[in-house]
Amino acid sequence: MIMYFQSLVIVLLLFFQTASTNQFPVKKNDAFTKGETLTFNVSYFLFNAAEAKMVIDDNIHYINGKPTYKVDVYGKTLNIFKLFYVKDNWGSYIDTTQIIPYRSYRHIEEGNYRKHEIIDFDHQDRVATQKLFDRENETITKRKTYDIPYQVQDIVSGYYQLRTMDFTGLKKGDKINIKGFFDEKNYNLKLTYEGMDDISTDIGDFDTHIFSPEMPSNKLFRGKKPIKIWITADENRIPVKIKASMVVGSINMEIVSAEGLRNN
Repeated sequence: MIMYFQSLVIVLLLFFQTASTNQFPVKKNDAFTKGETLTFNVSYFLFNAAEAKMVIDDNIHYINGKPTYKVDVYGKTLNIFKLFYVKDNWGSYIDTTQIIPYRSYRHIEEGNYRKHEIIDFDHQDRVATQKLFDRENETITKRKTYDIPYQVQDIVSGYYQLRTMDFTGLKKGDKINIKGFFDEKNYNLKLTYEGMDDISTDIGDFDTHIFSPEMPSNKLFRGKKPIKIWITADENRIPVKIKASMVVGSINMEIVSAEGLRNN
């Protein structure tokens, strides 16, 4: 069961790697800034199962002298689903101008399982350096380097670059190539544009773009394109709805709060 609740966060984050494509031009970031918080309700079948948050810190942080946004994504189970205990934190330090990651991290607590990881990205030399820590997140237990594509995105940073992209001319059925680094691997996936939709949410009504990532064969999701994501077509470009077809049941994520938006 814990595998399903880990996917509550992964459903959201797998999509965020899409911005590493060069198919659509990146423009100046007018979509987000420090202090933004997005909150999602996650339901499994008809049950309120979990909460997910995407938080941009109030302050600018510096990595090797370069200014970055510190972005955290949190996921935790709620109500009766606390029996399966998931409390995860995925994060990234993202260059404020280029919108690429300089450092990412994971702090995973799922049942008795723990994982603490930091990855530093050297985009010039195209190398990612991984550090794994012990259960208490105190001692380094492993160091390893990996070759990466130039300006690759991590599992959090990609979405924020996606928010700066120009979708002018995007047509239903168009595909976007995906390049991202996650879990010690480089990924090349595809994202299909499914057109536009008008939807109502707890924070208002929106025109949205719909995307479906093509997933590799796995034991969690059902079908070749099991996930659909609705992103607002306004200047903020925030995700407001996500639906994932699982091997058993489905997961639905819907936005319930959006604070600190750059464009009101």
